[in-house]
Amino acid sequence: MYLLYTIISALLCFLTLKWMKRRRYCMDVKRLDGKTVLITGGNSGIGKETAVALALRGARVIIACRDEERARKAVKEIKARSHSLNVLHMEVDLANMRSIREFCKTFLQKEKRLDILINNAGMPSVLDWTDDNFSMCFGVNHLGHFLLTNLLLLRLKESSPSRVINLTCSSYKYQKLDFKDLNYNLFPFFTYCRSKLANIYFTQELARMMEGKGVTAYAVHPGYVQSSWTCHYSFLYRILAQVVMFMFFISCEAGAQTVVYCAVSDEVLPHSGGYFADCRPAPLRAFARDSGVAKKLWEASERLVKLA
Repeated sequence: MYLLYTIISALLCFLTLKWMKRRRYCMDVKRLDGKTVLITGGNSGIGKETAVALALRGARVIIACRDEERARKAVKEIKARSHSLNVLHMEVDLANMRSIREFCKTFLQKEKRLDILINNAGMPSVLDWTDDNFSMCFGVNHLGHFLLTNLLLLRLKESSPSRVINLTCSSYKYQKLDFKDLNYNLFPFFTYCRSKLANIYFTQELARMMEGKGVTAYAVHPGYVQSSWTCHYSFLYRILAQVVMFMFFISCEAGAQTVVYCAVSDEVLPHSGGYFADCRPAPLRAFARDSGVAKKLWEASERLVKLA
């Protein structure tokens, strides 16, 4: 009898975890032939799965990352899985503003189109500083992509209709921005939350500024994903995190579905500036819909990256 109870309990736990991890899949089979897609951090995790999905649809896919060796391996894998030879990589370090500017200059010289920009790369909850003395989370997750997007904005407009997809996280709800200390770098998780909230405000203001200009923008929460973000932590933490991720987190392929949905589906077009999760629009907390804060963050970001 004890064995039977144990088996039933284990089965119930398994089914409960499966139910918690269920996700919608993007069923839109729209082709992207002739389109150019740029994915930051496309060498691993959600970015790589997104690259495979869009290359399968015929897009020219460029993955941008800082580790050339890992990028080459990723390109080889993406080509093999997508049966597409139109995949390449370019080097950029989002923690270095000079690197971003050089990358954009090279991209604009080489590429005549940019139809879909996916700002996927990101730093987890770490206390560190970028080469330009910004907190690592805010500097990479927000400012790096803010500068990159702005420097490529003309090409996006020339390739209209085009899309910008910013990956964020539902953890945005645990913090608010402090404009007296945008470079907040005290408690790792709060630093991360603020950077993800900044992604949402950035998306909203970008959508507002590009209204009627052929560029739409979407913020995507991919879910909590089993990816390589734990590499920034100690060995003991990684072991513990792997157990938790195995039990509760979804696969990178499942996490990429909402990104792919926002990249290809026409259903998202009326929702420019919106927040998406599980392949559908999702509600935001009231403070995350404040257009005044979004505009203020845009202006502050322009000054910080020296665009103003």
